[in-house]
Amino acid sequence: MAQQGNRVDELKFSCSICLDLLKDPLLKNTMLAELVEELKKTGLQAAPADLCYAGAEDVACDVCTGRKLRAAKSCLLCEISYCEQHLQHHLQSPAFKKHKLVEPSKKLQENICSRHDEVMKSFRHTDQKCICLVCSMDDHKGHDTVSAATERAEKQKQLAQSRQNVQQRIQDREKDVKELQQEVETTNRCADEAVEHSEKIFTQLIRLVETRRSDVKQRIRSQQELDVSLAKERQEKLNQEITELKKKDAELEKLSLTEDHTQFLHSYPSLSTLTESTISPRPNIDRLQAFKDVTAAVTAARDLMQLILTEKLCLRAEFLQYSRQITLDPNTANTYLVLSEENRKITFNSKNPPYPDHLDRFTGYQQVLSKEELTGRCYWEVKKKSGTVDVAVAYKSVDRSDLFGHNKKSWSLFCHSSGSYDFYHDSQPTSISVPVSSRIGVFLDHSAGILSFYSVSSDTMRLLHRVQTTFTEPLHAGLYLDGSDGNTAEVCKVKQ
Repeated sequence: MAQQGNRVDELKFSCSICLDLLKDPLLKNTMLAELVEELKKTGLQAAPADLCYAGAEDVACDVCTGRKLRAAKSCLLCEISYCEQHLQHHLQSPAFKKHKLVEPSKKLQENICSRHDEVMKSFRHTDQKCICLVCSMDDHKGHDTVSAATERAEKQKQLAQSRQNVQQRIQDREKDVKELQQEVETTNRCADEAVEHSEKIFTQLIRLVETRRSDVKQRIRSQQELDVSLAKERQEKLNQEITELKKKDAELEKLSLTEDHTQFLHSYPSLSTLTESTISPRPNIDRLQAFKDVTAAVTAARDLMQLILTEKLCLRAEFLQYSRQITLDPNTANTYLVLSEENRKITFNSKNPPYPDHLDRFTGYQQVLSKEELTGRCYWEVKKKSGTVDVAVAYKSVDRSDLFGHNKKSWSLFCHSSGSYDFYHDSQPTSISVPVSSRIGVFLDHSAGILSFYSVSSDTMRLLHRVQTTFTEPLHAGLYLDGSDGNTAEVCKVKQ
């Protein structure tokens, strides 16, 4: 109450123009001056400018002259915004009792009809617009019109439902965020555990390899020492026998030069007899085979380890960075194949109308090649449903009457309907015994001469077969279908 009284006093002693406290009246009134000084001492002068005057973002009082104060309320009927001082008259006068005061707004003009300069208090459902009373009685007579208050009440209900929907979605999204955070934490924890476990296993593996390396080295050196020792011993005996034989040869030569026939005949029996060699014949064996066996064993161990690690640790994401969009070339498609899905899918149809003749068309088997030439590193996937499907790569110059894999210009993985795989190149088969997958991944490193086939399951991949060779031409992806109507194969859309 004391503050309210002081506020009233403050208003009494303020300039009606600038609203600041009186400072230097022309005719100084001693009593008035003392009261003003007292107000200054008690700190009841005007509020700081940044709390009282309107800023760029504030709604200014429409009544204030000079520097305008910040509006406290806006009147919808008057279309005027008032500061706290000029609002008093509006609050106290009975004439303004029914006026609607709202929070300060810069958009009061939007409540006025631009044609009739009247407050828009009605709402027309026809075009979902607010209109004034004149509009409702004149231009829009007979239209579905209600008061703005009535429409607001209806929209308020809808707003409440909208808010409920928004709040429910917020709760759902917050739940999703929480679940994702838990997934991230679980992923990080599992990844850390996997890395820690892998590090331990690899450390043990490295120690084992180091131990085996030392053992293999010792075995090779021991075999080397034994073989060299035996060879030197045999060499020594051979040299000794050579010396004896040379001595014998000299004696025989001397005998052959003897002119005395009797002496020759007397000495011949003892000199002509050659004693048996004490050195056994050298075994007809490969002395280096032991070293070859060790090298082969080490190489096999390396290849096996590489295969196991590739099978178990291969992630699909590692290959997706090399993904290549493959489209099939209609000019190469056998007449029993129907292309669809933007030329990515083939279907076998024995009643398919024949295609026009083309030099690139396969005539002997239900096969097709891709349009794209494949060089560098490429990855693509093929999805099959039923029947036998052949996933292949081939040179464009491959014989159009030949089956993929049965020549030197193509490499193919036959995915049999029976649930098995066979790899073919130059008519040489390699059987593969692994669980069959409906999706096959193919990785090509053309310059390195590597071609790999994988069974794809979710984000993991299992190596089926790997080729190491030298490619002399750009390759094309190839597909083959057996003669079963409805059998399909599709080159998948894969993203990096």
